[in-house]
Amino acid sequence: MDALIRPAIEHPVQEINTTTDTRDYLAKSRQDAERKGYADWLIVDVDAHHVETVSWPEVTSFIEDPVVRDQAKMYHSERVGAPPYGLNGDLGLRYQDVGGRIPHQSSQREKVTETDVHRDVVLTRRAMHGLGVDYMVIFPTPMLFLGMHPQTEMEVFLSRAYNRWLTEKVLPGDPGMVTLVVLPFNTPVEALKMVEEFADTPGVIGYCVTSTRYKPVHANEYMNLYRAIEETGKPIAFHAGYHWQDPSLATCNTFLGMHSLGFAWCNIVHMTNWILNGIPERFPNLKSLWVESGLSWVPFLMQRLDDQYLMRQSEAPLLKRMPSEYMSDNCFYTCQPMEKSNMKALECTFDMINAKSNLLYASDWPHFDFDTPSVIYDIPFLDEQAKRNILGLNAANLFGLNKNGPK
Repeated sequence: MDALIRPAIEHPVQEINTTTDTRDYLAKSRQDAERKGYADWLIVDVDAHHVETVSWPEVTSFIEDPVVRDQAKMYHSERVGAPPYGLNGDLGLRYQDVGGRIPHQSSQREKVTETDVHRDVVLTRRAMHGLGVDYMVIFPTPMLFLGMHPQTEMEVFLSRAYNRWLTEKVLPGDPGMVTLVVLPFNTPVEALKMVEEFADTPGVIGYCVTSTRYKPVHANEYMNLYRAIEETGKPIAFHAGYHWQDPSLATCNTFLGMHSLGFAWCNIVHMTNWILNGIPERFPNLKSLWVESGLSWVPFLMQRLDDQYLMRQSEAPLLKRMPSEYMSDNCFYTCQPMEKSNMKALECTFDMINAKSNLLYASDWPHFDFDTPSVIYDIPFLDEQAKRNILGLNAANLFGLNKNGPK
């Protein structure tokens, strides 16, 4: 831990760049936690990211198919400046740093001298210290687009390779680093194999479906998958993203508009199908987690589905309760990015989603809109117990984490 503690360097915003040390970038966040008194609370960051493509030659070395693995090796050794082998990117990502005005978003090139653990462990430890969190759930970044890959088998190859690399080379470096296994959801049989393969792997606390995809979550071919996940006792998470090439989102002429809608829209569609097709009734012990969509969409969808359900109940015959009841009892949500411009609306949202039990803190570090734990701590209508729950205890209950922190 001594390596994480250093005198804070005050950087004007314009001096922060891709080489800025995470500890300097987050110095004020750490000071905030100590000043306000929540530095010793259990805090779980349920959504943080690393840029897995920095280690892409390592990742692709875990591809099981020898031909594809050899192609990846040749690709990286002979091509310069090309996208990483096998990935389907979205050029919209290049807009997230706002034309270079938020440079840390685009890359983390800070100096790392430690050699006893993987570079990603060092960077994650720095972020955990700066944010004051005990556990950090690590997600990939470019791989979040795999659900739209034109080669479904590539989603299988790359997700398994990534999961093996992460659990074997990165997570063992720090017990506070955990993950949700990325599932090749477009191929249900392979997704099921992934659940079985990683069910007892240290550091795996659940399963992740990247939400930018067109496969219906209620398709019968997923029922064996849901049953297997339910039997592990771990949740399934739907991590939102965007897809600017979606015909409707393609009408948005700004990244601002597409980003605002895209991250909510994919989970709105999946949640609608998840509830109306009775997945919570068919798998009552399967908990679902909805990540990086913000919160404002949830009250809208609750009211909309309730209103329509009362007029067309025959079309959702598996339901025994109102759609909103399933959404507040069986579903969990991460707060980031938390829309807080209207505190009355936010308070109503917290009440509707049963936030004291079902809301989990997430930073989305290091993306441009990341939130520090103060985003929850500073909410005026929450009492201390509710803040403790949202910042860490709810996640500990959902994922089975040690409430005294990692050992």
